[in-house]
Amino acid sequence: MTLTGHTDRVRSVAYPPRGDRIASCSDDKTVRLWDVKSGVCKHILTGHTHHVNGVAYSPQGNHVASVSDDKTIRIWDSVTGECFQTIFGRRSAFTSIAYAPNGKQVVSGSRNLNVHLWNIETGDCIRIFSGHKLSVLAVAYSPKGDQVASASLDSTIRIWDIGTGFCVRILTGDFAQWSVSYSPSGDQVASGGMDGVVQVWDVQTGLCCHTFSGHSVPATKVTYSPRGDQIASSSLDGTVRLWDVTSNASRFVSSGHTVAVHGIKFVPDEDLIVTCSVDQTVRLWDSITGVCRLIMRGHSNTVSSVAYSPQDHQIVSGSADKSIRFWDMVTGECTHTLVGHTGRVCKVAYHPRGSQVASGSQDMTVRLWGTTCGECLGILSGHSGAAYGIAYSPNGKWIASGSRDCTVRIWDVESFECQHILILHTRTVWDVAFSPDGSQLASAGADGIVQIWHMENEKSLLILIGHLLHVYCVAYSPQGDLLASGSGDKTVRLWDVASGECRAVIPNFQESIREIAWGIMLGGTYLVTCSRDGSVLNFQVIDEVDQLNVRLKWCTMRGALAISGAIMQDVIGLTGVNRRLLRQRGAVGDPEGTLSKTSAVMMLVMFILYSNMSSSCSADALD
Repeated sequence: MTLTGHTDRVRSVAYPPRGDRIASCSDDKTVRLWDVKSGVCKHILTGHTHHVNGVAYSPQGNHVASVSDDKTIRIWDSVTGECFQTIFGRRSAFTSIAYAPNGKQVVSGSRNLNVHLWNIETGDCIRIFSGHKLSVLAVAYSPKGDQVASASLDSTIRIWDIGTGFCVRILTGDFAQWSVSYSPSGDQVASGGMDGVVQVWDVQTGLCCHTFSGHSVPATKVTYSPRGDQIASSSLDGTVRLWDVTSNASRFVSSGHTVAVHGIKFVPDEDLIVTCSVDQTVRLWDSITGVCRLIMRGHSNTVSSVAYSPQDHQIVSGSADKSIRFWDMVTGECTHTLVGHTGRVCKVAYHPRGSQVASGSQDMTVRLWGTTCGECLGILSGHSGAAYGIAYSPNGKWIASGSRDCTVRIWDVESFECQHILILHTRTVWDVAFSPDGSQLASAGADGIVQIWHMENEKSLLILIGHLLHVYCVAYSPQGDLLASGSGDKTVRLWDVASGECRAVIPNFQESIREIAWGIMLGGTYLVTCSRDGSVLNFQVIDEVDQLNVRLKWCTMRGALAISGAIMQDVIGLTGVNRRLLRQRGAVGDPEGTLSKTSAVMMLVMFILYSNMSSSCSADALD
């Protein structure tokens, strides 16, 4: 589930004790309260006049506190959304906020080097903790409410006594400290540093108990698991890491494309999806749950395209590094690297029988390669511009290629000769796709048009008009009755192939759609998309005669989580998809006990997602 509404950077999120809502704050000057089950925004809290830096729920869940660069703290009623208390700072912006366990006080960090303790009812400052030499970025209350911890750019974490106001312990790191959190028992604090290092400190002795290295840039958030045996940390490097406090080991690293995704394909009969990205990786995802199962690395530049061979369970990828790589989808190892193109490889496609691979390149050629030894079988020359789109006909006799020269060429696979040239587009042809029965060919152009060609007479059957910008990709549904197209106008359109009618529009993508693929799973028809913003979205498409219903099942966003190693057990009431998702994300033990489905999933989400990240999740798991 993705919660969309903020119009600028999201700074922080928080859960109430019941786990049924989420509060988020943003640089758009608002705080939003969301319903976890439906994803609906219940309240938009307005009043701050500058960036909102932090948000926290009261222990009872009835109040929400927020801090802002406008030098105010606001206390909101979480039910009505009304602000009933505004606390004004004197000199500097507030950076962070935390509630006392009794819910009557809040502690705040600020850029004026001080930590303040406030009475919520009166708005009075009860105590000022002074000692830091630079801005305080994070604060945390101890579970007993007798101490406060603060993390500062001066490289220290300070432990303050609430009663006396004295600093009872100074914990000194090597670099500026960005985050701090108390363990559930209160005997330890965890901190995240500017160097990406997470440290665990003994509150009584002030000694560092554990040091976890792995993040490459600042660790922005740290939080303990409910049992206190694990710590989750998020970082500006786009990852979330889970650390085992007892064994001093990393339990998982989040995985998800960090930049634009250029290619996507379903793996038939395997419930898998393969994607490729500008981040130079090829990734394998569970198509039902959205969990990343495997990451393949080896290309030295953008991976432009991927394809899958059902015969030998191989994945092939083409890259801007001018190479083509074959991957073992079980081990993730590169089995062959093919070199020959003198320009970027734009597209790759498997022959229906898996005996060869075709590749299109900016060097204006299409090359055919053997899949056993990787030898070049032939070079198809004729285009006067880059060959961007490649597709085999279902019978394997023909190859269609779309080019920057505005043409579509049909090639004979055996003779390597160009048999037909289709001319109608006025700008670059980005993609081509054959219908399942091979009788039609669809082409997508930079002119914003989708063409459907009749293969028997090479004439245009339909011209589909509706997109406002480049159409980058087209794909026929498995039944052949629908055609999906993705565009730079940030929409996907589903067209009726017989009539040319646009039956559905999927709007509100963040960036242009780079590729589309169809698949059959769980007895239904699904459509997956990949986008320039790094996201992968999986939709179920249900044809109900009178209307076409499109339902988002799961999505990944940039740097999305793919969890393995988290511990959860004694869960009841789960569906088959729930069980699969939790097993893939590290659940252990038999599904028996007294913990409800909602509570179980919320425990996992509350623990892992205490960070400013969009996550990959199964919509079914939160229903």
